[in-house]
Amino acid sequence: MQKLFYLLRDAATADGDALRTAIVEKAVPAIRAAGGREITVFAADRDVAAGRPVRQIDPPIRAMVSFWLEDAADRVAAEAALKTLVKSIAGYLVVESRPVVHAMPKGQRTPGMKQISCVTKRADLSQDEFIRIWHEDHRKVAIETQSTFGYVRNEIFRPVTEGAPMQWTAIVEESFPMGALTDPHVFYDAKSDAEYQANLERMMVSCGRFLDHGPIEVTFVSEYHLG
Repeated sequence: MQKLFYLLRDAATADGDALRTAIVEKAVPAIRAAGGREITVFAADRDVAAGRPVRQIDPPIRAMVSFWLEDAADRVAAEAALKTLVKSIAGYLVVESRPVVHAMPKGQRTPGMKQISCVTKRADLSQDEFIRIWHEDHRKVAIETQSTFGYVRNEIFRPVTEGAPMQWTAIVEESFPMGALTDPHVFYDAKSDAEYQANLERMMVSCGRFLDHGPIEVTFVSEYHLG
């Protein structure tokens, strides 16, 4: 089994709810017909409109879709369906790990909200050191300083669509309580200003050890696991 992750790019003014519906009604059946399993749709819809994304690419990321295939070479029909819905798509073959497993009610919106970040390895780090810091040191920091209840790493193995941006090393999914969308104290699991500042600083120092923040892309989405 191989996991594919697609970034759907469209105008910032595009209707996120309409795009989510179109993905579910038009693209998901094509993905299933191609053999796709564990299909998950991530939509920048009205439920997460209060979030403040970090957008550096144009057109921006407006939705995402991930699924598993027995063979990634069988993805052609699934990609064709996705391409009809937005201005462009960027697809990647990824390696998944789940440091924090969260419940995803099938066919329903997952409670809370999800922050999905396209992140880049620091150029001065070896791949081995990058993985060591991220998977060992930073894992502990991320769990202890944030209200995260779900954490999925998608390390990019290779692009599968022509022209897919290549500045990123991984796509990171983090699930948070809904209040974290607008309240940094909730995001950083802090009961006081002092705890918030301490958790924020600890998290930023840890991220700086292994990430190049220059190309970062952050999108807030609702998650729909369709199985």
